[in-house]
Amino acid sequence: MKQLLATMVLAIAFAVQAQPGGLPMRDGLPTLAPILEKVTPAVVNIAVLQKSPEEENPLMRDPFFRRFFGMPQQSEPQIAAGSGVIVDAKNGYVITNSHVVKDAREILITLKDNRRLPAKLVGSDPGTDIAVLKVDPKNLVEAKFGDSDELQVGDFVMAIGNPFGIGQTATSGIVSALGRSGLSVEGYEHFIQTDAPINPGNSGGALINLKGELIGINSAIIGPAGGNVGIGFAVPSVMARAVMDQLVRFGEVKRGRLGIAMSNATGVEGAQIAEVEPNSPAAAAGLRKGDVVTALNGRPVRGSAELRARLGVVPAGDTVEFKIQRNKETQVIKARIAEVEKNQAAGGQSVPELNGASLTDVERGKNRAVGVATVEAGSPAFNHGIRAGDIIIGVNQRRVTSVQDLSKALRQRGRVSLNVLRGDFALTIQLR
Repeated sequence: MKQLLATMVLAIAFAVQAQPGGLPMRDGLPTLAPILEKVTPAVVNIAVLQKSPEEENPLMRDPFFRRFFGMPQQSEPQIAAGSGVIVDAKNGYVITNSHVVKDAREILITLKDNRRLPAKLVGSDPGTDIAVLKVDPKNLVEAKFGDSDELQVGDFVMAIGNPFGIGQTATSGIVSALGRSGLSVEGYEHFIQTDAPINPGNSGGALINLKGELIGINSAIIGPAGGNVGIGFAVPSVMARAVMDQLVRFGEVKRGRLGIAMSNATGVEGAQIAEVEPNSPAAAAGLRKGDVVTALNGRPVRGSAELRARLGVVPAGDTVEFKIQRNKETQVIKARIAEVEKNQAAGGQSVPELNGASLTDVERGKNRAVGVATVEAGSPAFNHGIRAGDIIIGVNQRRVTSVQDLSKALRQRGRVSLNVLRGDFALTIQLR
């Protein structure tokens, strides 16, 4: 057993020699402790006091209504726990997962030194599962962003968070895969997959490399029993940082429109353009059906999901550079991301299930759908992730063609999700 342990230690030490600076040593053995000592003060526990179901419905808060109809007494607000990472000590910004702070009434973070600070939600983006909080910027330690685009399968990583609410915990593993997609309903994803154990409560915590740099925000696991089975996922730091910048600037992610449909390329890594919408920014830039996008802004593109995710965090008005393969030629094409067309608010209608959103009947080619004209910030519709300019085309994968049709579909029992078009992207937004 001692010989086997010594062999494993030597193997790890040899493997990390390629990492800059190698691992610190203590008593002749490699150790991760000095790396974690620098980073763990930046990782926080997050306690969230969530709204009770009754708070969403004014009638449910009326004692007379509840007594007359035999409703039970109001239930207590729910308390949920997760993790977060301080990424800007000067301004007190903490990054976490959107699902950690969903429906939060109060948010409290606990630092490693046991200080407890109230936090304010700056903004949340369900599409990438990233949210930003703000706390009093006093005596904070921040984690430095690393470049997740430089990761390779086999790189050593560590996950830090608050699994099962037991307190700060660090685990280690490797990058198992890159560019994972199809795991969430929103579609803006190219996750880092890791076998560093991630469990419930780790959500929003840090995934770091052996430099101690933040290269991912832990977000999800595949675990049939609710625990870790060696398959965890993290939002790459490049995407998380881009989302954070927009949330700090605008309070939301202002996604734009390019006017393309994409599919995975065959025979080469990249995203193939399946369709180019007439009179769109893509058409104006010279992109064509059949072009294969192999890089965006100088960074390689592995597939359509990755290109969709990266374009999904580019603000409207920015110019992006595509490296494309057209037949046997390689070209560079620049395109300006346009704003998503807003539906006219005049004559807008509302439905109780999407309180705060003004809805209109719209036409898209030969089809009819429901357009979102405006959304009141902080409203139930806004908190579900509905945004002005969205086109609602279905409920639970069944097409809706009018506001009246939508209202009827939303009254069904059980799980309800909206099928939404936002610019170039198709989303599924879970309502209940």
